[in-house]
Amino acid sequence: MAGTDQAADDDELFVLTALLLTPSQFPSVLGDDYPAACASLGLEPYADGYGLVLGQDGDGARWTVVIDDVSLVAVAIASWDCGMEYDLSPSDRSVVAGLPGWPLAVATVAPGVPAPHDPDEEDGGGPPLTPPDTNAWGPAQRRLGADEVALQWAVWREQVADQMTFVQPDAPEEERATPHEGVRRVLKELHSYVDDAPPLGRVRSSFAPDGARMLRADGPGWSLVARTDDIAFVLLDEEPGEVLPVGRGPELPGLLEALDKMAVRPS
Repeated sequence: MAGTDQAADDDELFVLTALLLTPSQFPSVLGDDYPAACASLGLEPYADGYGLVLGQDGDGARWTVVIDDVSLVAVAIASWDCGMEYDLSPSDRSVVAGLPGWPLAVATVAPGVPAPHDPDEEDGGGPPLTPPDTNAWGPAQRRLGADEVALQWAVWREQVADQMTFVQPDAPEEERATPHEGVRRVLKELHSYVDDAPPLGRVRSSFAPDGARMLRADGPGWSLVARTDDIAFVLLDEEPGEVLPVGRGPELPGLLEALDKMAVRPS
């Protein structure tokens, strides 16, 4: 595809990958919700969302081209996931912005051009986008961890059955095998989401087997992964690398059902 005016004087952009940035599907590493993810790229939280096309120009410089043709990017991603070739070539009129740099790390490189590098600030019109630092535990790493638990649900669920002790935050104090103030705080905040809708994309619902739904929710300092027919897992900023399982108990089923009803879903 052709780049924007800023992108190396209309040099061809060698597309490496693409991402969706919509209320129901966005790189959660960029923020707790859709408006926050958009803000990290300097974009307005457009209701229909964006497609992000990541590539290199003829000089090897990294560029992120933002387009408003979300369907085109969705088809490209689905085709690539199935091992099919797809020529992602958005029209110039669909281009919203050309941003220097990449917001996420990209493992592949374009053939026949110099190694990936950020364009000069003068060429890019400002500082380049850079991936969040995920080497140290913090919000970005915590959200990535929650995404991984969702992707590998069966593996984590099996570990729970074999090894882990459930956190039962709604049980009487004397019956709690593992009291955890952080988990109780998360459940309290999730109840507040049901009563007062949080920013768009803060709670997301996606397909899960057997008629269930997979829920992902984030908030200040925490992330949650849950299946509506099963348990939940909580990750906390103050608990580096820990994944805390939450048993269903009397509270969790109703809470998950209420969250699923107000969550955003892929169209």
